[in-house]
Order: sequence, then C-alpha cells, then structure tokens
Amino acid sequence: MVHQPSSQPRLSPTSDTEDIVTLLAPRLAYFAGVARTEHVTRAAQEMNVPQSTLSRAMVRLEQDLGVDLFARRGRTLSLTTAGRTFLASVDRALAEIERAADEVRADADPTTGKVAFGFLHTMGAETVPGLLHAFRADHPRVRFSLVQNYGEAMIERLRAGELDLCLTSPVPDAPDLVARRLDEQKLRLVVPADHRLATRRRIRLAEAAEETFVTLEPGYGLRRITDDLCREAGFKPRVAFEGEEAETLRGLVAAGLGVALLPPPAVARPGVVELTVTAPRAAREIGVAWLEGHPDTPPVAAFKKFLLSRRGNLLPA
Repeated sequence: MVHQPSSQPRLSPTSDTEDIVTLLAPRLAYFAGVARTEHVTRAAQEMNVPQSTLSRAMVRLEQDLGVDLFARRGRTLSLTTAGRTFLASVDRALAEIERAADEVRADADPTTGKVAFGFLHTMGAETVPGLLHAFRADHPRVRFSLVQNYGEAMIERLRAGELDLCLTSPVPDAPDLVARRLDEQKLRLVVPADHRLATRRRIRLAEAAEETFVTLEPGYGLRRITDDLCREAGFKPRVAFEGEEAETLRGLVAAGLGVALLPPPAVARPGVVELTVTAPRAAREIGVAWLEGHPDTPPVAAFKKFLLSRRGNLLPA
C-alpha cells in the first residue's frame, strides 16, 4: 500500500516534545490494538471504533512519525522493525497510564482512599496519633500519607498539591487558602531544674528578659510567636541556639543552655521545670488549612469533616 503525502508537515527531529505528545498520544491505544491483532477490522471490532477511523489514525501516525510501522498485505498487517520498537515503548507508556489511573482511583475510593496530611512536629507524639485512631474507628481502611514539618513548609506543599490538609500554627490568612481555628495551646517558659526561677509556678515573661533563649529557627511559627511575645513583654530575646524540633530545645534547656517558650510535652522530661506564663497571654492557635477551590476526594472530605468536628477538643486534655 502506498501512502499519499500528507498535506500537513511531518514531525521533524527538532519538534518540541509538547508537539509530539499532542499529535501522538491520542493514537497510541489505537496503534497498540492494531499491532496486537495485526488486522484493522478485528482491532476495530475489539475497540468498538469504526474501521475507517482506525485506518486513518494509523496512516496519520505513520505520516507524523515519518516512519512505516506496518507492512500491509490487504487487510492483514505485520509490524516492521520500527513498528516493533515503537510498540515496546507504547506498551510501557500505556501500562504506566493505566497504573496511574488505577492509583488515583484507589486514592479517591471512599472506603480505602488516601489522605495526604501534614502537621507540626510538636503534634506528632500524641495529638495526631489520637486523631487518627479516633477517625479510623469509623473509617478503618482509609490510608494516610503523613508529613511532619514546620508551618510555612506545609503551606507551600499545600499550594504545590502535595498535601490535602495540614494542622498548623499560626492559623494562616491567605486568599488562596481556607483555614479554620480548631484549638488553642498554652505555652510555658521551660527552665533548667536548677535555675533560679525553677521554684516558681508562674512567671511574667518580662522577668526572663535577661535570660538566654533557645528557640526554633526563623520561619517556624513557634519562633514567630516567641519573638512576638517577648516584644510584647518589652524585650528582644537573646538567642543562643536555634533548632528544628521542640523536644531538642527541651534537651538544650535541661543541659542548662538557656530557657525556651514551648508547648506542653507529651511526656514530662526530667531536668526541666515548666512555668505558667501569666503575662502576656502565652498561647498559640492551632488550625487546619487547605487550598481554596481544591476538590476533595471522599476520604479527604470525611477527614476534614472529622477535624472540624473536633473544634475546641483537638488537643489531649
């Protein structure tokens, strides 16, 4: 069979990848079906498409590639060497597409789907495990991809589509996000057990103005809250150590390297004393955030509803 030249130009070796994909992708499944049967009529019947549509698609595919994929003998076809090479790659591509489709359908399944959930490091020891345990009492087969990070990093992952929901502090205020306040967590001034203030139960933060502080690094929500509270108390904290995790800071305090404003620990740590701050009011808001306008799969919608139902009762007593 002799192909008539197409009125449309063939793809050149320098064609953009986007052009190649746009032209070729819709025809790949047709090509694989014809290659499998080596017969246009049978392939058309199996794929439930008109034979003429299939024949034209194969001719255009060869024209766009500038390569003969089939040797034709009447209605029977056989793959050329180029056709066999192309088929191997097409089969891999179609299998990958099928795998991806199966994966996203599985993730959206109301019963067994997946939720990508981010939360602060300080909520990983007790709060989040308790939440997941309670949620799975009614949704035992929902799966979770869990990410622990600081607030700004999780917000960026929300925006990138890598997370469905995140628990963070402070509660973000941005036009592209939806955020709901869920609870409030009091912060304490943590001092070494042999510190001059260790015999106290309560303290005004201004009384720690001359102390050396250990804090989280800039960019962490708790660091911003610490700086703001100290400013409200009339001083700028002298920071000796900056870390990435609250329990590491507690260890630094226990070693006598400074004091810190921290949320309560999941388990009491020896070597430190935790003082209630009476002024200014030392607390952080915990909220859940998600991307505005982002459609929820059924498992994400169910978990979001569950989190919102815990407003005022999110944190362990």
